Amino acid sequence: MSEQGSQPDLVLRGGEVYTIDAARSWAQAVAVRGGTIVAAGTDADITALAGPRTDVIDLGGRMLLPGFTDAHVHVSAGGLERLRCDLSDAHGLADYLAIVRGYAERHPEAEWITGGGWAIDVFPGGVASRHDLDAVVPDRPVFLSNRDHHAAWVNSCALALAGVGASTPDPPDGRIERDRDGAPAGTLQEGAMGLVERVVPRPGLAEQVAGITEGQRYLHSLGITSWQEAIVGDYAVIPDCFDAYLEADRAGLLTASVVGALWWQRGAGTGQLDGLAERRSRAEPGGRFRATSVKIMQDGVCENFTASMLTPYLDPHGHGGGGSGTSFFDAAELRAAVTAIDARGFQVHFHAIGDRAVREALDAVEAARRANGPGHGRHHISHIQVVHPDDLPRFRGLSVLANCQPLWACNEPQMTDLTLPYLGPVRAGWQYPFGSLLRSGAQLCFGSDWPVSSPNPLWELHTAVNRTVPPGYPYADPGEGEVFLPDERIGLADALAAFTIGSAYVNHAESAAGSVEPGKRADLVVLDRDLFAQPAGEIALAQVDLTFAGGKLVYDRLSGL
Repeated sequence: MSEQGSQPDLVLRGGEVYTIDAARSWAQAVAVRGGTIVAAGTDADITALAGPRTDVIDLGGRMLLPGFTDAHVHVSAGGLERLRCDLSDAHGLADYLAIVRGYAERHPEAEWITGGGWAIDVFPGGVASRHDLDAVVPDRPVFLSNRDHHAAWVNSCALALAGVGASTPDPPDGRIERDRDGAPAGTLQEGAMGLVERVVPRPGLAEQVAGITEGQRYLHSLGITSWQEAIVGDYAVIPDCFDAYLEADRAGLLTASVVGALWWQRGAGTGQLDGLAERRSRAEPGGRFRATSVKIMQDGVCENFTASMLTPYLDPHGHGGGGSGTSFFDAAELRAAVTAIDARGFQVHFHAIGDRAVREALDAVEAARRANGPGHGRHHISHIQVVHPDDLPRFRGLSVLANCQPLWACNEPQMTDLTLPYLGPVRAGWQYPFGSLLRSGAQLCFGSDWPVSSPNPLWELHTAVNRTVPPGYPYADPGEGEVFLPDERIGLADALAAFTIGSAYVNHAESAAGSVEPGKRADLVVLDRDLFAQPAGEIALAQVDLTFAGGKLVYDRLSGL
C-alpha cells in the first residue's frame, strides 16, 4: 500500500482503456493524482494504489480514451451563436424563420438580431433572400452568418443602416448577391460581409467570456478537452477573442487547454509581426491559453466559387471557362509572409480549400524551409478539400500536417448539389484524400471547424472511417448516402490517433496530452461502449458519459453535470 500522500485522488477501473501510446496498448484502469496520470495498467495493480480518500469509479466495461483535441475550431464564435439566434439545429427555411421570429419576440431589447448557423443548400443557388427576413423582423436589423461563416444573411433594415444598395460595388474579396434589378438580394459573400458587419455592435468582454465558457461547456460534453482556436483577431463576423481568453484564463474559468491562432490581416504585410509577437508574450506560457500560431486564410469555399482552383469551375451545363476562385494572398506575398512568420518561431495554420490554395500553401512552407531551415513550427493546412495528386507526397516531405475536417467527407446536400456539379468528375475524386495522405506518410490531425459544422467527434470519427453520413446528422438522410470515395476511408485506430495524439502534436502538447500515459495531464473521456467492439457503421451511436480535464470532472451525462 502506498503512503497516503502518494495515493491517487482518482481511480477509474474495470474499463477498456485504449491508451493511444506509441505501441497502441490497452489497459483496464488508470490512476490520477494532482490532475496528472500516475499509472495505467490492470485492475489489480491500479486498485492496489487506492487509499481511503481515493475516488474510485467503476467503468463497467466502458471505453476510456485520452480527451479529444480539436485542431481547428471557433469556440468563441460558436459559444456566442449558442447564446444568440442559433439556427444550427434546424435545416429548412420555415424552421429558420420561426427561430428568428421567436428570438426577436423574446428579445425586444436587442438592437440587432445576430447569430447564425444556416445551411446554404436550403436556398436556391445558396442565396438567401432579405425579403424572407423582412417578413419576420421588419423593424430591426438582422445579420446571420451561415454555417461556414463565409456568407451572411441580412434583411433590408441592416442593408439600409450600412448604406449598402444597388450602386454599392463588390469589394475585391467578396460579392454582393443581387436581385435582377441590381439591389442586394440579402446574401453577402466573403469580404462583402464586412460592408454590413462594420455597423453591427461588437460584443463586450463579459459577453465574449460567456461565449467562451458556453462553448467550452458544450465541447466538454462531447469529450473535447483541448483545442486550437482557429481565428484570434478581427475577422468579418468573428470578433477578436484574445482579451476574452486572457480574462477567462485569469478568472479560472478555462478548464480546457487552448492554443490561439492569431489572425494574419490582409494588406498589413509583415509589419504586423511585432504586434503578434507582443500578443504571444501576453498569453503566458504557464496558463491554459497560449497564442503561438498564426492563421492565414488563403481562399474561400467551393460552394460560392471562391475556393482557389488550378483550373476553372464548371458551369451548370458541365462546361468550363468560369472563374477559378480567389487566392486572398498573391503567391509571392504568401511565400514572403510565411517565411517571416516561420523565422519568428510561430506556427502557420493555413485555411486552404481548393487545389491551387493548397499548392500555394505548400510552396510557401517550402520557401520558408529553404530560407530558415527545418524549423519546429508544425505548420498545418486545414480543410484540404481538393488536393492535386502531385501535392500529396509534399505534406510528408515538408513536414506539413494535414488538418482534416472529416465530417465534410460525405454525400450530403451541400456536396451533391453545390459542389460536385461544378468540380467535374476528376477533381471530385481528389476531395478530402485522408487515406491517400496517410498512405503517403503524412501526419493527420482532426478538427471540426465548429460552428461551421458539428464538433461531435463521434460523428467525425464515423465519417472518417465510413465516408458516409453519420446517424443523427441533421443535414442529410443517412439512408440515402453512398460511400463517398471509399478508397479515402481510414481505420478507426488512425482516426482516433488523429483526434488525440495527432492534434495534441499540432498544439506542441504531445508530451502533456493526447495519450493515457503516466506523467501526462489527466484529460480523459469515457464512452458508453468500446468502439472497436461495435460495427463501424455504429460509431456515431456511442455517447460520451464522462469527461475529465486535468483530473477534474467537467461533464457527466448521467448526472447532468
